[in-house]
Amino acid sequence: MRFEWPVALLALLALPLAAVAYAAVERRRARFALRFTNVDLLLELMPTPPPAWRRFAPAAVFLLALALAVVALARPHVVRSEPRPQATVVLVIDTSGSMVAGDVQPTRLGAAQEAVRRFVRRLPRHFQVGIVAFSSGPRVLVPITDDHEVAQQGLERLTAFGGTAIGDAIRRAVELLRPGGTDRRSSSSSVSPSLQAFPPSAIVVLSDGSQNRGRLPALEGAALAKRRGIPVFTVALGTAGGTLRVSVAGTAERLPVPPDPGTLRQIAERTGGRFYAAGSSDRLNAVYERLASRLSLRRTEREATYAFLGASSVLLVASGVLSALWLPRLP
Repeated sequence: MRFEWPVALLALLALPLAAVAYAAVERRRARFALRFTNVDLLLELMPTPPPAWRRFAPAAVFLLALALAVVALARPHVVRSEPRPQATVVLVIDTSGSMVAGDVQPTRLGAAQEAVRRFVRRLPRHFQVGIVAFSSGPRVLVPITDDHEVAQQGLERLTAFGGTAIGDAIRRAVELLRPGGTDRRSSSSSVSPSLQAFPPSAIVVLSDGSQNRGRLPALEGAALAKRRGIPVFTVALGTAGGTLRVSVAGTAERLPVPPDPGTLRQIAERTGGRFYAAGSSDRLNAVYERLASRLSLRRTEREATYAFLGASSVLLVASGVLSALWLPRLP
């Protein structure tokens, strides 16, 4: 919760003092009655005394009403999550030669295909999806579409070869998301105007290694996305001990292919996204499920002043009713 005028909350400090003063007055009133009134006459006139807590309940409700009124004066704002009406997500998937490493079962590429497939299935149907595969260079695998079946089918065409050009891949994803981009298609000719309005977008990059190809450095690609206001979420796939079997001069050797979490973390931090590390297929599936939930919701801030004022008014009325019903009176 955020307050527009937090200094107003200082008035809450006066409420405990008011409670102490009320209790003191009640005790003094009781002593005065015992000292200066005809007790026998009062006992005959008064009904059975109510429980002690009833004497203080109306005052407690009144003080709570004042507290809510003070909070309302501070102009509170609450943040809550609600479903996004629409969004566009571009999935950027590393298909370099190291993606055939088997430290993530069945292979890094196989695990990525399954995780992304689940991700697309979990997205709301009104979201648009595009897929960019990259190795030594990027290529658009699935243009931005609202047909999630087409996006899932496009994953079957992923093959691993070449190097890793992360920066160029991010730039290609940004180009897909630019207003007026041509790499878009719909499952039908009757697409709603809202889907054609290029709604909020995000990029999800999965990579298992450091950049060793391409023209644009990875962090410059992140800077480009940041300038366009597009958050980039990154996933580092693989383990530090991952290796790839290669043949050198007719001899089979194991080539280390560790992921590069440092660069991917910087990309996410600089663009307002989030970094994830996945060293197993189960962890990768969990990451993409979390991403699907995260991207499907948005955090909105709304002023709650009138809600607190309403609650304060109800409690003020309640304190008056309780006072009339419970506080003792002479007939």
